[in-house]
Amino acid sequence: MPPADLDATFIALADPTRRAILARLAAGEATVMDLAAPFAMSQPAISKHLKVLEHAGLVTRSRDGQKRPVRAQTEPLKAATSWMEDYVRALEASYQRLDGLLEELQAGPTSTDPVN
Repeated sequence: MPPADLDATFIALADPTRRAILARLAAGEATVMDLAAPFAMSQPAISKHLKVLEHAGLVTRSRDGQKRPVRAQTEPLKAATSWMEDYVRALEASYQRLDGLLEELQAGPTSTDPVN
């Protein structure tokens, strides 16, 4: 995933309102009015949040007659998850090496170690 796309995903997910919008869209598509209902903010404010989500590729809007349903998209979330999993694996491997070294140090010298 290009760094700019990853940045856009994390910026979009950094806001609790946008995360709540995504959580609502996980249940299925919704209109802007539907998405604005649970929040104490105007429709234009929700539209601004949707633009950030749309820029990150986390939502898409389509036309259905008079309505413009909003749908969640999973690809950016999958890419961000994959990026994080790579770092989790690397950190876990590093911690395992440190644990092994700590065990060696705590065990002290063995009979096969050269004596100074």
